[in-house]
Amino acid sequence: MEETAEGVEAGEKYVSIPQLAGVETLLSSEGKEIPLSSIEGKRTCLFFSAHWCRPCRNFTPKLIQIYWKLRNTGKNIEIIFISLDRDKISFLDYFKGMPWLSLPFDTGLRQKLCTQFDIEHIPALIPLSTMLSDGFRVEEDAVKLVEEYGVDSYPFGAKRRGELEGMDDARRQGGNLQQLLGCKERDYVISADGIKTPIFDLNGKTIGLYFGAHWCPPCRAFTKQLREVYDELKALRPGNFQVVFISMDRNEEEFQASLSAMPWFAIPYSDTTVQELSRIFTIKGIPTLLILGPDGKAFKTDGRRIISKYGATAFPFTESRAYEVEEVLKKERDSLPHRVRDHRHEHELELDMAKAYVCDECQQKGQNWVFSCKQCNFDLHPTCAQETTDVNI
Repeated sequence: MEETAEGVEAGEKYVSIPQLAGVETLLSSEGKEIPLSSIEGKRTCLFFSAHWCRPCRNFTPKLIQIYWKLRNTGKNIEIIFISLDRDKISFLDYFKGMPWLSLPFDTGLRQKLCTQFDIEHIPALIPLSTMLSDGFRVEEDAVKLVEEYGVDSYPFGAKRRGELEGMDDARRQGGNLQQLLGCKERDYVISADGIKTPIFDLNGKTIGLYFGAHWCPPCRAFTKQLREVYDELKALRPGNFQVVFISMDRNEEEFQASLSAMPWFAIPYSDTTVQELSRIFTIKGIPTLLILGPDGKAFKTDGRRIISKYGATAFPFTESRAYEVEEVLKKERDSLPHRVRDHRHEHELELDMAKAYVCDECQQKGQNWVFSCKQCNFDLHPTCAQETTDVNI
């Protein structure tokens, strides 16, 4: 139903109490009948869910935890469960674990409500804002908001989302490492041996925020690459580069396994900052390496790609530095022959690009340009090849 009133924008959707339910009583999980009028004056949400729905079963415990936190801190909130279960037995079995109220199990009523509130998928959490004496304004589905912000998402709705996104923007762009990496209870990061280092000590450094997990094979491979770069920069530019691990591990044991292979810092496992950083920087997959400049602000670069391709030479891992390194590599390529023949190997060697290799002449590690045999595992540094080969352009 749509209506207008003083101070209310035209076109907003309102639902009066009789329209909301079509019944006079709600149910508690103990089976008691509760007058519908009990929701008046409360921040009320309709929870469309079903036990057969796996996303619903995953979301419900989170919602229960948030509900109790809000109630225990004096928030005047109520949730009304609207069951999409297939039968009454399933409804009762699912509802008995919920601390809030429910509409009676009625397949006709739920279909009407799904149509009324445009429910296309579950779980759905629809907040009702009290705006008029005889009705409620319907807000957008708050499931994603709750999953992203937890208890801070209260009192839900578009206005609260705008406030929270504004706070995220301020943390992302503010350049304050304590606000970004810390919280009220913690002003430090930890190392694998449990030593706590104040976040303040990271100020003025180039920092890599490394989102990864032990269960992820690409993460384990990239950790080795990142460690090589980290150790090289520690020797060449001591104190200029630091890494902070943001764990996407599934449990504390996996987190410790990840950290045991890392010489850098981490945010403690299960710290709320982990989820907040994933949200603030819109992390879509792992491994991801986000680079913060000495001013604490994020570069618009793909740290993983730059380090994988260029190594420590690309420090401080800006796009401009990556471009400079790429230009140097192109000039080196143009100054080298495309193919050479070496008396130490029977096949022709071709110029190629490699992230890492060991030269078969000097036995030293190399990266970038290499003269390599396509048939055998034989590699030469360009300098080693040029010193001892007959060159064929």
